[in-house]
Amino acid sequence: MTETLRRNITQLAAAALVSTAALVASPAMAQEAWDAENFDLDALIEAARKEQPITIYDLTGKVVTIAEEFSARYGVKATGVKMHEATQIDLLIRESQAGNIVGDVSISASASALAAQVLPLGIVESWVPPLAAATIPENKQDPLVIIEDPRLWVYNTEVYDSCPISNIWEVTEETWNRRVALQDPVGKPNFTDFFNQLETHHDEAVAKAYLDRYGKELVTDERSATAAWVKAFAQNAPLVTDSDPPVAEAVGAKGQTEPFLGLLTPARFRDAGPDGLQLGLCGGVAPFSGWLTPGYGVISKATKSPNLARLYIHYMTTEEGISEQTLDGKISGNSAVPVNPEEPSNIGSVLDDLMEYNSSTAADDFEARQDWQDLWMINYSR
Repeated sequence: MTETLRRNITQLAAAALVSTAALVASPAMAQEAWDAENFDLDALIEAARKEQPITIYDLTGKVVTIAEEFSARYGVKATGVKMHEATQIDLLIRESQAGNIVGDVSISASASALAAQVLPLGIVESWVPPLAAATIPENKQDPLVIIEDPRLWVYNTEVYDSCPISNIWEVTEETWNRRVALQDPVGKPNFTDFFNQLETHHDEAVAKAYLDRYGKELVTDERSATAAWVKAFAQNAPLVTDSDPPVAEAVGAKGQTEPFLGLLTPARFRDAGPDGLQLGLCGGVAPFSGWLTPGYGVISKATKSPNLARLYIHYMTTEEGISEQTLDGKISGNSAVPVNPEEPSNIGSVLDDLMEYNSSTAADDFEARQDWQDLWMINYSR
């Protein structure tokens, strides 16, 4: 399917569904603005307690525990459901079409799909809790970033005293041929979104990294420095997997002489330790040591419990509400919430080395997914 055809289909779907979304929008949502001028947390709690239970869709399995803790904290009823990002997007649209809302709140890691497929339809809204507005950066407010999930270069600390690379072009070299592990970019959309963000916003930095590494300007037939890097990386025969645990094993298993380098989330460091995986985070890799994938928090405009849904969003911008996830190295969208002191990877030491997601071009990332997948598949060498 061509890019133009995909865009046209998305636009037609939007036109067909906007009117449906408007018909089922909740009157209560419109009546209670709960903005900075009239916000009262106690009043929101009181209003939430009068509403029926809500369901939260989230990518993490920890949403079950978080919803239980939230319910106990405020004397309400909420149920958390772990759900793959693509399924979340599909259900938000289908439930709106049917006028039967099950998922009142969605926290999705598929930023580009949400921006391209859901937000244009007007079936969800992004609400910034007033008590956190001053400490949530403006570029993370529309849509609201609840959580950021880092993914970065990781190495084996039993073999290496420090990260063995300092430049992303090194993973295209013979030294790392068949010795880099990552989830398959064809099946993991945030990889292709990363490629597109890198090309859109930081392509000059990728070209400069090449110049710094080899002492000469990049010459390529590809459309960008980023595309040239992705092509060369794929051609260097990395090990691709369907999940993170095999990557973590390939990198951190004890007793290796030539372990893999990997792209991992800090959550896998829960398996690290003297008798476990030997994992260390790379810092100082040019142009970035990894990237941050945002999880947007949105509320269905047709929810029958708008106050309870907003109370949950408020809770997730607090240290108490997000602690179950920051324990795994995820970063709160609220800058006032610190890195979890019990987080084992020491993610705080490399945060400045990670590429932040630019939400302004999220829809473009979605449109470009197939192009990046094609580039990877055409060039991937087993």
